[in-house]
Amino acid sequence: MAQPETAWGPEPLTVASAPAPEYGSGSLADLLPTLAAGLGVPDMNAAITELTPADRNCVFLIDGLGWEQLKAHPEDAPFMTSLLATSRGGTGRPLTAGYPATTATSLASVGTGLPPGAHGLPGYTVRNPDTGELMNQLRWQPWTQPGVWQPYPTVFQLAHAAGVHAAQVSSPTFQNTPLTRVALSGGTFLGRLTGEDRMDLAAEQLAAGDRSLVYTYFAEVDGAGHRFGVDSDTWRGQLMYADRLVQRLAEQLPPRSALYVTADHGMIDVPFDEQHRIDFDEDWELSAGVALLGGEGRARHVYAVPGAANDVLTCWREVLGEQFWVASRDEAIAAGWFGPHIDERVYGRIGDVVAAARDDVLLIASEREPKESAMVGNHGSMTPAEQLVPLLEVRS
Repeated sequence: MAQPETAWGPEPLTVASAPAPEYGSGSLADLLPTLAAGLGVPDMNAAITELTPADRNCVFLIDGLGWEQLKAHPEDAPFMTSLLATSRGGTGRPLTAGYPATTATSLASVGTGLPPGAHGLPGYTVRNPDTGELMNQLRWQPWTQPGVWQPYPTVFQLAHAAGVHAAQVSSPTFQNTPLTRVALSGGTFLGRLTGEDRMDLAAEQLAAGDRSLVYTYFAEVDGAGHRFGVDSDTWRGQLMYADRLVQRLAEQLPPRSALYVTADHGMIDVPFDEQHRIDFDEDWELSAGVALLGGEGRARHVYAVPGAANDVLTCWREVLGEQFWVASRDEAIAAGWFGPHIDERVYGRIGDVVAAARDDVLLIASEREPKESAMVGNHGSMTPAEQLVPLLEVRS
């Protein structure tokens, strides 16, 4: 995409040009409230108006399987490809993940039915205003009291209280994690190691109630993408397996059921060269005035030393502004990146400067984040490859 030129070269990307997520009508945060409203759960809003209520609802979330990646690999996912036209209530359109398009943020949005500005997990790593430390919200390090960090009930908890049979079927590894507690708890957690066992048990749990809300999960597509890249043989193999799992579950749906297949984000591969991977730890301009670097390579939260926020914003726009949408905290909030409103407890978790990649680039930190900096596949920003996720539907 060509940038407007001035006498001094291309102009920085404007905050307003970033494609903010469809909070309130077509984002991941709107999915479970829509399904729960159809089940008669009080105070739930059917925001995704294209969906038709069902008595038994199952959400199968495939980590890392974006809309664009699915459409690009029909031969590896024939069953899901056959369902593309069913997405988002038969419109054939995707949902938006929310910003940033990353697992901890998206799973919290799915489970609570709230955008990041409310549930309070607005990034991979963010500053805890109470301690001044970076908090990794996927691994929950350092330890932070879960119910204080994210105090809202999950949709599963509200559904269970309303008499709906609620269950999560996932890896046993996730049963007692803080992220599961704040994002996906409520009803019954059932741990199963194999994908086949999860599909079979999810179908059983759907049939266990006249009104059911069931969630199941598969992580390996994302893992293969991070390590080997989208379109690698390993990634394709995991996509093929995920496709068979979807078909296995679809063929077992009990009567009056709806299966929704979605994802938490998409992914792009970023080349390993200095043009595409800018190293914060070796760039004195970008690091000047920065106290903490949060987020991830394509969705950065930047926390300035006291009094330096404006200077950091100016510098980051000058250095990165042709490839990243660079905003102040208040600009990003006003643009709706994190949702229509921001809870007071969440405000200080958002960076003084927020930088979201538009081009196929990363802002790595080779010393601070060696493992993350070595990933082939990456995500987090608002580009279609990262932001758009499917909402495939099968009904019985």
